Amino acid sequence: MTKKILIGIVLGLIVGLTLHIYFPATFDSVNTYVFSPVADLFLKAIKMIVVPLVFFSIAIGAAGMADPKKLGRIGGKTILLYLITTAVAISLALILANVIGPGTHAGNIPLPEEAPDAAKDGAPSILETFVNIVPENPIAALAEGQMLQIIFFALVFGFGMAFLGSKVDRVKELVEQANEIMMWMIHQLMKIVPFAAFALMARAIGEAGPNLVGSMALYMITLVSVLLLHMTITYGLFLKFIAKLSPIKFYKAMFPAMEVAFTTSSSAATLPVTMDRVEKGLNVPKSISSFVLPLGATVNMDGTAIMQGVAAIFIAQVYGIDLTITQQLLIVLTATLASIGTAAVPSAGIVMLTIVFPVVGLPIEGLAIVLGVDRLLDMARTATNITGDAMVATCIAKTEGADINIQEEASKTA
Repeated sequence: MTKKILIGIVLGLIVGLTLHIYFPATFDSVNTYVFSPVADLFLKAIKMIVVPLVFFSIAIGAAGMADPKKLGRIGGKTILLYLITTAVAISLALILANVIGPGTHAGNIPLPEEAPDAAKDGAPSILETFVNIVPENPIAALAEGQMLQIIFFALVFGFGMAFLGSKVDRVKELVEQANEIMMWMIHQLMKIVPFAAFALMARAIGEAGPNLVGSMALYMITLVSVLLLHMTITYGLFLKFIAKLSPIKFYKAMFPAMEVAFTTSSSAATLPVTMDRVEKGLNVPKSISSFVLPLGATVNMDGTAIMQGVAAIFIAQVYGIDLTITQQLLIVLTATLASIGTAAVPSAGIVMLTIVFPVVGLPIEGLAIVLGVDRLLDMARTATNITGDAMVATCIAKTEGADINIQEEASKTA
C-alpha cells in the first residue's frame, strides 16, 4: 500500500506540473472529467464516515478510559499525563508552524465556493464556543456535523456506559460493534487512497503550480521538526525530572519498538513490541504497562495531534485565512479531545483532520493538499505516539515506587 501511495503521489506531481506548465488549457478539461470527480468522491466518502466514526470511537474510548475498576490512582495520573503531553504537542506545532509559515509562499489558493462560513466571516468567540459545546439537540449536532458538540456528547455517553457497567452491556456491545464497522469502512477507504492521492496531488499542483511543491516540502520539514522537538524536549524533561532516567538510555531501549512503529504506521500493531521493550528494557512492572500502554494506543496520539496543528496552520496559510488566537486555542482543545478517539491504524490522522478543520472554518478540500505526503509523515508520527506511551508508563511506574532502570542485555538482545 505504501508503495502504491508513493507511486500515486509522484505520478500526480509529475502530471500536475506538466499540465500546469505546458498544457494549461488541457488541464481544465482533464481536471473537470478526471481529477475532480475522483478527488471529490474520496472527500465525500471521508465526510460520510467521519461523524459516526467520531461518535462511536470517542464513546468507546471514553468508556474504556473511565472504567471505574481501572480508573484509580494510576488511571487518573495516566490520563492526566496523556492529556498534558497532547496539549503541549499541539501547542508546539502551532508555535513552530506560525514561525516557519510553510504555506505562506503557496500563492493563496482561492477558497472553494462551499467553504465554511467561518473561513469567510470569522469564527465565534471562545466564550460562545464553550457555551455552544453542549448541544441542545444531539441528533441535530450529528446531522449538521457540529464536531465539538459531537465530541462532548460522545464523551458524556461513553462515561455513562462506563459508570453504569453491566446495566448497559448490550448498548456498549452495540457501540463496540458499530465502531468495528467504522474501522472496516476506513480500511476499505484506504484501499483507494493511491488513486485519490494521484488525483488530489495532480489537481492541487495543476491549479497552484510549482510554488505549492515548495510549500509542501516546507510543511513536511516543519512537521518533522516539531516531532523531534517534542520527543527530545517534552519527553526528555518528563524522563529526567519524573522518571529520573537518562533520555538517551531510554531511547536506546525503545529503539526496536520505534522501528516497528515507523514501518507499520500503527500504534496497535506495535503494541506487543512496545510492551516488551517497556517491561524488559525499562523494567516497568507488567501491572502498570498492561494498563497504561493499551490505553495510550487508544487515547495518546501526540504525533497525530502535532500533524493536526501543523496541517491546520499550513492549510490556513495556503488559502490566505488568518487564524486568530481564539481559533488556534480551539485547535488545541479540539485536537486534544479528538485524540481520545483516534483509531490506532495507518492514516487515521488524515480522517481526524475532518474534525479540526470545520471547527476553525477551514475548507475540507484542504485535505487534498496534505494527503499527498501524509503516508510518509504517518510513519514518523506513529513512532512519536508509541514513544510517548512508553514515556508515560515509565513516569507512572516511577511515581508508584518501581525501580526503573535500563536492562542493557535485554536492549542488546532486542
